[in-house]
Amino acid sequence: MLLHTPAPDFAALQQRVLSANTDGIPQLLFGERLDDSRYLHWSQLIRRTPPSGLTHEEWWFRLKLQRSAQLRTVPLRMKDGRPFSFALTDEVLKLSEEITRRAGGAVSSGSNALTPAGRDGFVVRSLVEEAITSSQLEGASTSRRVAVDMISTRRDPRTKSERMILNNFNAMSLIAENKDAAFDAAWVRELHTVLTEGTLEDASHEGRLETPGDERVSVWAASGEEVHVPPPASELPERLIELCSFANGSTADSPYIPPVVRAIITHFMFGFDHYFSDGNGRMARTAFYWAMLHNGYWLAEYLTISKILRKAPGRYSDSYQYTEDDDGDLTYFILHQLRVIQRALDELDTYIETRRSESNRIRMALRSAATEFNPRQTQLLEWLTRDGIDEISAADVAARYRVTTQTARNDLRHLENFGLLSPSKTKHPIRWTVAIDIGRRITELGK
Repeated sequence: MLLHTPAPDFAALQQRVLSANTDGIPQLLFGERLDDSRYLHWSQLIRRTPPSGLTHEEWWFRLKLQRSAQLRTVPLRMKDGRPFSFALTDEVLKLSEEITRRAGGAVSSGSNALTPAGRDGFVVRSLVEEAITSSQLEGASTSRRVAVDMISTRRDPRTKSERMILNNFNAMSLIAENKDAAFDAAWVRELHTVLTEGTLEDASHEGRLETPGDERVSVWAASGEEVHVPPPASELPERLIELCSFANGSTADSPYIPPVVRAIITHFMFGFDHYFSDGNGRMARTAFYWAMLHNGYWLAEYLTISKILRKAPGRYSDSYQYTEDDDGDLTYFILHQLRVIQRALDELDTYIETRRSESNRIRMALRSAATEFNPRQTQLLEWLTRDGIDEISAADVAARYRVTTQTARNDLRHLENFGLLSPSKTKHPIRWTVAIDIGRRITELGK
C-alpha cells in the first residue's frame, strides 16, 4: 500500500518549529530525553497523542534529533547518493544478542538439545516450508502436501507454481552447501538463475541484471499505485559490487554491525535495488539466509521467515517504505525483521517441543501395542511420526533398515492394514502416504 502520510521535510520542519518556539528553543534542543522505544515512523506517530506540551511536529522534531545522535552510516547508497544509516537502539541490541544466542548455539528442550553435530531429523521440514511460503509470497498457489510430494519424490514440477517452489528449495539447498563461499556478482547471478529457471516470460532474463535498455521494473501495490522506483539500471553493476562487499564484511569492520543486522540490511538492499526483472523478493530472502548461515547462525536454515511475512505482508512493505521515506533510516526494517526472526525461533521451539512430546506419547502407545508390530516396524513408526514424513517407499525403508525391498514392502503393507499408511495409485514404484492423523491412530491402537 502506498505511504499516504510521508514524513515532513526535516529542514522545513526545523524552520517551522524553531520559528514558532523562539523562547522554548533550549527546551526543544536540550530537553529531557523522550521515550523512543517503539521507534515510530511519522505516519504512526501522528495517530498517537504526543507528550504533554508538545505538538506532533515538535514531537517528531525532537525524536529526529535524538536519533541523529546515534545513527551510524553503512557503505550502501540511497538513490540520491547519500548513505543509508541505522541506530543500534536498545531493542536492536537486545534482539541481536538473543538471536545470536538462540540461532548460533544449541536449541534445548527438556533433556535433549538440537546441535549442529546432532540435529533431529524432523527439523528439516523447515527447508521445504520456507521454499513453499517464499514462493507463495510471489504468487505460487500449490498446496503444501503437493509441494512436499514433488520434492520428496523428486518428480518434475507440473505447473509454474510448483516450479517456483522447487527452484526455491534448490536455491536454499545450494546456499547451505556454499555458506562458506564469499558473495560476489557471479554467485548472485547463479542464485537468481536457480530461483527463476523456467518461471520467467523471457528465459534470457534468468541470472541477468537489468540494463539501461530494459523497461525498468518498479514495485506496485495491489491497488495499482507505484510504491517504489529502484535506482537506474546503469548503476546496478556497481551497486551490486558494493552490496557483495558489505555482505562479506566481518565483526572486525568499523563501525561495528551485528552479523544478524548485516544479514537484514543485505536482505533490504536486494529488494531496494531490484537487480532483476523478476524474482527480486525471493532473491532478497535467499541472500538473507546465506548471510545468516555464512555468519554462523546455523539454525537459520530451519527457520520459516516467509511463513511469518506472509501472515502480515503489509508490515513488511511498510518497513521498506518507512526506511526510504525517512532519509534512508534502516532501523524500521531492521526492527521489523528482528521481531520476525524472534517469532520464527519461538515457533521452532514450540514445534520441537510439540514433536518431542508427541514422540514420547507415541513411543508409549507402541509399547502397549507391541504385539501388533515387530521391533523394526515399531522403529519405522517412530521415525515416520518423529520426522513428520508425508510419504515413503519400500526402497526408503530397505535402505534405512538394511533389509530387502520385499521385506520392506511387507512391513509397509502391514502398517497399511492398520490404516496408518495408504498406497499410491501408481504401481511402479508404489509409494505409501502417511495418514495425516497417524499419531492419533497409533495412540488408539495402544489403548
